[in-house]
Formats: sequence, structure tokens, C-alpha cells
Amino acid sequence: MSINKYEVFLKVVELGSLTKAAEVLGFTQSGISHTISSLESEFGFSLLVRNRSGVKLTVNGEQVLQPIREILKWNEQLKQAVADIHGLEIGTITIGTFTSVSVHWLPGMIKQFQSEYPHIEFKLLEGSYLEIEQWIEGGVIDCGFISLPTREKFEVFPLKKDRMLGIVSLEHPLSKEPFLSWAQMADEDFIVQKTGSDYDIRRVLEKAGIKPKIKFSAGDDYAIMAMVEKGLGISILPELVLKRQNHNITALELEDRSFRSLGIAVNSMKYASPATKRFLKHVQSWLELNP
Repeated sequence: MSINKYEVFLKVVELGSLTKAAEVLGFTQSGISHTISSLESEFGFSLLVRNRSGVKLTVNGEQVLQPIREILKWNEQLKQAVADIHGLEIGTITIGTFTSVSVHWLPGMIKQFQSEYPHIEFKLLEGSYLEIEQWIEGGVIDCGFISLPTREKFEVFPLKKDRMLGIVSLEHPLSKEPFLSWAQMADEDFIVQKTGSDYDIRRVLEKAGIKPKIKFSAGDDYAIMAMVEKGLGISILPELVLKRQNHNITALELEDRSFRSLGIAVNSMKYASPATKRFLKHVQSWLELNP
């Protein structure tokens, strides 16, 4: 069975479209369709249901999706191991990340890493903490940035303690305060992150024993800052998110200093690819030099 067919199949599933997969892979749509049909013939059952909105997995397709991911993962590791023996540095690292890390850490990390290993490629998948944990467990990504604690089965490398800060608009009376008290927060309309990305905020609130008046939920940190700027409420965000932001907001220390603990995790270091192992070491050393 052809590895190329598996790669085509996964790309179609990832994009949900034969046409989009053809564009990304540089094939014709008929070529993609023929490849999927050939794979279905080999397996003896249908893998995809085609409709006007795109494609979706059949029940049988769902059952073989994870084994196919595993085969491609091991094939990638085999290529990297062979290259390693020959003294070459090649491969692809797929990383799960979220906004603040994507904006403030990864560009510098990747640039410096590629100065030493220019032939190693990166794929970035952005999601919530929950999605990143699921991607690590499912083998969709090689490693992922997460907020600790995370699942016990993962191998985790703690990276940094990131302060949690209250944010209010510059026009808000609280912007002149030396810190944001829990009592003050309880009286204000509150803007929270979407479910799956709100663990850090909820930990702070639960620790303080307060239930704020949640007025809005936003899926993006920068959307929250924009809403706070317009006086729609106050919020709590990590210090890393607030770096180099240009919104008219004030960041305040909380009544009790609170932090989120950031780390990077893999399912198993034993089975991590050579490129992934190199990158994990690089991440830790980069943060020591760029605290």
C-alpha cells in the first residue's frame, strides 16, 4: 500500500474537500479522486461520503483514520532516523499552539532553530488547550504548548510562569487603582474566553472564590482586549498576551498574585522523532536566553 495514498487521504479529511486538497497538493481534482478510489478498492470499503458541501468520513473511514496517522508518523520518524545516521537534519515538526505563544514565542524560536536546521519544516495548528491535548493524544501533532496541569500520561517540560493580570479600559475608574481587588471585580461586567481556552481565568476566579457577572464570551484574546477598550466589561488575561498590544487598556496586578504555568508536552519522548527532540531542547534553551 502506498504512503502517498495515505497522505492524500489525510489531506482530504483535514480540509474536508477534494478540490482544496488538490490545490494544496498540486494535483488535479480527478487525480485526488482517483487516489481515494484506489485506496478504497484496496481496503474493500468506502472511506468518504461525497456531497455538495464537501466530504466526510464513513464509519469505516473513521476506524482506519488513526492507524493511517500512526503509519505516516512512523514513516516520518523512519526518514528522520535514516537522515540522522547520515548526519543530515531533515523532517517536519507539527506543533499545537495558541495565540500568545504563536505571536510572542514561536517566530523567534523557529527562526533561530532553522538557522541551525534549515531543512526541518514546521506545521502549526492553533487551538484551545483542550484541542491541543486531544491532538497530542491522537498523534495529530508531534508536540504542543499547554497550560499546566495537563494529562498525566503526557511527558511535559515546564517552561514559564506567566502572570495573570486584570485589564480595564483607560477611561474606567479602576484604571487608576494600584491593583484590582476581588470585591471590585465582582461588581463589574466580565468578559471571559470561550470554553476550552478559559481554564486559566477560571482557575484564578475559583481560587478567589468569586463568580463574576459574565456579560460576554469571546474566542480570541485580542477580541477581548478590543471589547474591554470599548468599556464593555473587564477581564483577566496572561501577561504574555498583553505584550506589545496597542489597545487603550490598563493592566492591573490582581489582589492575590496569580500565574499560569506554561509547558510543552509530547505523548512519549521514547517515540518522538529526532527533529522533535531537538526542537524540545531548543525551546527550553531559547526561553532561558529570552525570559
